[in-house]
Amino acid sequence: MNILAIDTSNQALGVAVMKNGEIAGDLTTNLKKNHSVRLMPAIDQLMREVSLTPEELDRIVVAKGPGSYTGVRIGLSTAKTMAWALNIPVVGVSSLEVLGFQGRFFHALVCPFFDARRGLVYGGVYEWKKGRLHSVYSEKNMPMEDLLSLLAEENSEVLFLSPDISLHQESIAEKLRERAVVPEAPYHLPKASHLALAGSMVEPVPTHTLTPNYLRMAEAEAKWLERHKGKSHG
Repeated sequence: MNILAIDTSNQALGVAVMKNGEIAGDLTTNLKKNHSVRLMPAIDQLMREVSLTPEELDRIVVAKGPGSYTGVRIGLSTAKTMAWALNIPVVGVSSLEVLGFQGRFFHALVCPFFDARRGLVYGGVYEWKKGRLHSVYSEKNMPMEDLLSLLAEENSEVLFLSPDISLHQESIAEKLRERAVVPEAPYHLPKASHLALAGSMVEPVPTHTLTPNYLRMAEAEAKWLERHKGKSHG
């Protein structure tokens, strides 16, 4: 099975190709640049490098969020358009789950998170069992303080993974002390090859039913609903 994996859900842009269970190529950049401009050239470059044509793809896997609203939309719209045009299945995988793959050989709890501003994070808690990533606490948009309080009640070490780790490292250390494990910088970026692997183990869904995993409404949408709450629409 030939799989194309796409992740534009956060600042890092990742594209990978898996051929029959082996990673043929993995391209990642971590730049504050427009994913909409760079995604298709990245896909084209990687597909050429691994000598694969779009018609030879059997599946497309995309990181469906949470993360940047714009980034999530770019990834999903590209993946769904390609899957529809090629008449092949598309699979969405949680962006937090993809990051959790960086803790594949950690023996205790794994907590991937993304900063959501104003003291909030998108976070989840997982553990690895028999080669599979299992959810311990469901993914939520919540105050980082609440997430740390929840983890402090667990009698366990916790591996923290996040491209935004520097924003919260001090509070992590204060709350969990020696039970907090924070690895070096390369482990905090999701890998598109892990996305391809995760997506290879998921059953495809009809293309039109794949939706973003925002975990919360966009700020503009929330404000619009607040302004119109209680108003009659005739």
